[in-house]
Amino acid sequence: MKINYLFPHRFKAIGWIILLPSVVLGLFSVLTQYHPGFLDLRVFTVWDDQLFEDTKVLTLTSNNILNEITGILIIAGGILVAFSKEKLEDEFMAKVRLESLVWATYINYFILFLGLILVHGFGFLWFMVFNMFTILLIFIIRFHYAIYNLNRTSGYEE
Repeated sequence: MKINYLFPHRFKAIGWIILLPSVVLGLFSVLTQYHPGFLDLRVFTVWDDQLFEDTKVLTLTSNNILNEITGILIIAGGILVAFSKEKLEDEFMAKVRLESLVWATYINYFILFLGLILVHGFGFLWFMVFNMFTILLIFIIRFHYAIYNLNRTSGYEE
């Protein structure tokens, strides 16, 4: 089966190398409020609305870019892991991939539904930041868990 929308299999390892350290760095920086000074830069912004400050539009502003770098790396690594071909990419693997994507979407929106009801104030902003990544991470977990179960129960070779 010819699947044109997936990356070659070798990109999966590169994705893991990017994704895992990025998730650890992201969690570490959020939990410890770590923001190294050398990443304090003036960056172009389309819209910057800080508490107790004037809104800035289409200008340069000071920002520590650790969160942006971490987010970009998590997304890039996650996409490479999630959308790289398996060693054996057949119709059944495409079915498992589709089912995993559907499950990830359901779970992501269920989590969002709960957050809309249970999380309020400034905490909701942090909730939405983490929610950006959940669909991709849930898909990766569900897809690899399904492959693991498939290999364990039926001897299906990747």
